[in-house]
Amino acid sequence: QVQFVESGGGLVQSGGSLRLSCAASGFSFSSYTMKWYRQTPGKERELVASITRIGGLTTYADSVKGRFTITRDNAKKTVYLQMNSLKPEDTAMYYCNAPTLGIDYWGQGTQVTVSS
Repeated sequence: QVQFVESGGGLVQSGGSLRLSCAASGFSFSSYTMKWYRQTPGKERELVASITRIGGLTTYADSVKGRFTITRDNAKKTVYLQMNSLKPEDTAMYYCNAPTLGIDYWGQGTQVTVSS
């Protein structure tokens, strides 16, 4: 059974930092590209960052480039999102996923709130 358990969110002031974690289970973690998404009420889920199987290639949304860093630890089956220089517009629920698994399942997410 595939599971994603996101953690590390919270309330932070503008300019602050947070590190999100996503513990995955139920599939061969090291075989899949992992992605972080975020969503705010009334809006579609947005792709934030992506990392290939062994971490050789990372990509970012323009809105977070230079501020966020995605990494992974295949031994721990965990993907991370280091978020620096946070802005109020980063406020959202953050989710991880492996979209090429081909299943419509999302974890509970972790809420990030950035105050101005």
